[in-house]
Amino acid sequence: MHDEQPSDRGSWVVLGGVHLLNRTAPRRPDEPIVLVRVPPQEICRPATTVIVRWNALGPCPAEALHPGGTRLGAARIDGGELFPDAIAGPALRGLVGTEDAPGLVPLCYLAEHPGGGYHAYAQIRFHPEDACFVRTTREPVGHGPVEELRWFDPVLTAHAESSTALNNHLRYFRKHFSGTELEIKYTLDPAPDIWSASMELLKALRDGKLEGCRPEYREEFQIHHTENHLFDVTGPEPEIGYASFIPTVTAGHVLKRKWYTEDAFARREELTPGLDITPDRFETLLREDLNLQVRAMPPFQRVRYDIQCESLRTGHVYGIFLDRCALLAAPDVVLSQCELEYLRSRSILDHDQDEILIEMNRIDSWLCEYLASHGWAAEHTFYSKRSFLRDAIALRPDLATP
Repeated sequence: MHDEQPSDRGSWVVLGGVHLLNRTAPRRPDEPIVLVRVPPQEICRPATTVIVRWNALGPCPAEALHPGGTRLGAARIDGGELFPDAIAGPALRGLVGTEDAPGLVPLCYLAEHPGGGYHAYAQIRFHPEDACFVRTTREPVGHGPVEELRWFDPVLTAHAESSTALNNHLRYFRKHFSGTELEIKYTLDPAPDIWSASMELLKALRDGKLEGCRPEYREEFQIHHTENHLFDVTGPEPEIGYASFIPTVTAGHVLKRKWYTEDAFARREELTPGLDITPDRFETLLREDLNLQVRAMPPFQRVRYDIQCESLRTGHVYGIFLDRCALLAAPDVVLSQCELEYLRSRSILDHDQDEILIEMNRIDSWLCEYLASHGWAAEHTFYSKRSFLRDAIALRPDLATP
């Protein structure tokens, strides 16, 4: 099934008082609603996420109405002049009046459905440069001319029903496959400079080279630079995998556990943050407190650049990581990888978990072709840090930790 491409059907950014989102005050019968007609902003249909960049809109017809549909006024406003500094600009103030203007925000993005009615996307992030909206309607609502506002009550009801998710500070609504890491790895050989490779890959996503996906809204890139103390967990049988201690920026360590007998796509994973422990106690904690049979691996430095890739069609977010690990005792022993991992989902509409696997397979195919075209990797592998350290010790027994 192909995504439907945006057409010239009606699309609007709907403006109103912020209390209609956070419910800090009751609705008033005389408060203004503003319909700003905009070019379609979905990069595909159906879509879960829509990003509106004000400066890209151009001149937009705007109409102010009372909730009963009474027309207050109209104007043509350039998109970049709607919300300078995230505050209603002069033209909007002229439409709604000085009393209502300070609380005016984007409420939702509204897209006309070909069979009638409208799909609504609730505003979850709002800035002077842009805003991010996620779909709250599974089926179209409010058939009839948009100015009659028949869609308005169903849209506010849908927002209220999911307000805890839509209004929270993170705006990350759920994580499927809880406790399980879904990850595909590529060994980069010959290894590129991962900084320049990351910037090039990020630009490709910004330019829409991966259909239906863009860098995650305002969370597109992260840098990780840590030391890592990894222990090979050799038993008892149900516990086989590894345990890794990673220092935090503030204090203490995070303990990362993974369970598996072989490197694989799906692995059980668990993080224990906030451990107030020094490196000389790592092995004791594992052996005596957790009753694990372990072998210490050579500590390594890890530099990782994370590109967060968001599917605007489904709302699922995937990480594409470029990763370089070098042994502290032998900096010339290096593993360079690219990893594709499912991270989280930003959708209040339920999705089939299998959809994530299908989408990961599609992204994997694109990424594999991208890496191969640059001569960095021809196919994916499940080669893990544990396997890399085991192989390093086999070739250099002097690197083994006493």
